[in-house]
Amino acid sequence: MVHRIDRRTFTKSGAAAAMGLATVAAAPRAVRAANALGANEKIRLGFIGVANRGGQLIDGFMAHDDMEIVAVCDVDQEVLARAKEKVGGRVETYTDFRKLIERNDVDAVVIATPDHWHAIQMIMACDAGKDVYVEKPLSITVVEGRRMVEAARRNNRVVQVGTHRRSSLLYSQLAQRATQGEFGKICVSTAYRLSNMAPEGIGRKMPAAPPSNLDWDMWLGPRPRRPFQENIAPYRFRWWDLYSSQMANWGVHFLDAIRWCTGELAPSAVTAVGGRYAVDDDRTIPDTALATFEFASGRLAIFGQYETSGNSPFPFGEIEMRGTKGTVYASERGYRVVPERGGQFQDRASRMEPEEFDQAGSNASLTEMHARNFLDCVRTREKPNADIETGHRSTTFALIANIALQMGQRLQWDAEQERFMNCDEANNLLHYEYRAPWKLG
Repeated sequence: MVHRIDRRTFTKSGAAAAMGLATVAAAPRAVRAANALGANEKIRLGFIGVANRGGQLIDGFMAHDDMEIVAVCDVDQEVLARAKEKVGGRVETYTDFRKLIERNDVDAVVIATPDHWHAIQMIMACDAGKDVYVEKPLSITVVEGRRMVEAARRNNRVVQVGTHRRSSLLYSQLAQRATQGEFGKICVSTAYRLSNMAPEGIGRKMPAAPPSNLDWDMWLGPRPRRPFQENIAPYRFRWWDLYSSQMANWGVHFLDAIRWCTGELAPSAVTAVGGRYAVDDDRTIPDTALATFEFASGRLAIFGQYETSGNSPFPFGEIEMRGTKGTVYASERGYRVVPERGGQFQDRASRMEPEEFDQAGSNASLTEMHARNFLDCVRTREKPNADIETGHRSTTFALIANIALQMGQRLQWDAEQERFMNCDEANNLLHYEYRAPWKLG
């Protein structure tokens, strides 16, 4: 790692923190001998959902030689064939995930299906004695998320949620420094989802017969039956509120990092505004939205979903954290610290040194590192970097923001009871009734 402060050497505190984190990161490898599988035994994986992100996860896990993929599942036969070829053709394939979960030779399941499927599949896998890597956002309702935590705990399962910044040494160091107060009190943190999708967005399509290679009814799962439409699947489900949202898709990544760096568990209140302002398509989510989370500790976190403009709001990075000593701009690959100076009636002296911190020298992606951490924890039975409770709490931010947007009011949140304190109607949106025969385990 190279850290530049005005082109000078990295501060001693920063260097020490980086060295310490490197040591901690290496520790799990040293204790692999004390595992349930045996030191030389490969972890056998089954993948559910192997398009797009699922394919990326296959690549991330295949970077490690102490695992083998024994089964893959998808509702699209063409996607399934490509996944089988990717892993060398030596796997069993399924279109019904339940058959994969039933296999006795699967130690752990990797889930990268659309959001509305995560809870059913993850709980079923845990109840079958499998460890689970499940993509973010963890769930599509708050109730689902809590039930997923309960399933992991009662079955003593290792569950890693795909908020892969949790396996970043850089973010780990930044979180340590931030929570220790090196940048002062961080009162406002901000992040955005940026993409100029005007004017046509995901387009407008008429309902049609599903392609012969796709099991559309299985894709819909617990959601209401409806005709197939080309701008729902594949992937464009992210713009339909029954199956996902951009507040959750991107917001969970950034809000999780902000939560980590500020040491917060949950907001005390949430407000959201937005609508469809410039994009003319079939979406059921806004093209422009802004959510503000208030914390009892005295700070705000702001997430903006701007899909009518793509220009960066920051001079660097993906997250802005404004502290009383300095403002931090952070990304997966580095961060910059801009010193604060005293304002009105205050000493105008700079309150800290400017910093530039860049992570260099590693070719491993965060997906590979997150997969590595999961595999290590399957052996050691330790909690992974993005444990199920962590993933649930971060996903909850986005889910309650969507509800606040729908209700059009400031909602007070009880993090212990996981209910709104000032709106019974909003509490009715914390879950929904599944389409038969699907049930929440």
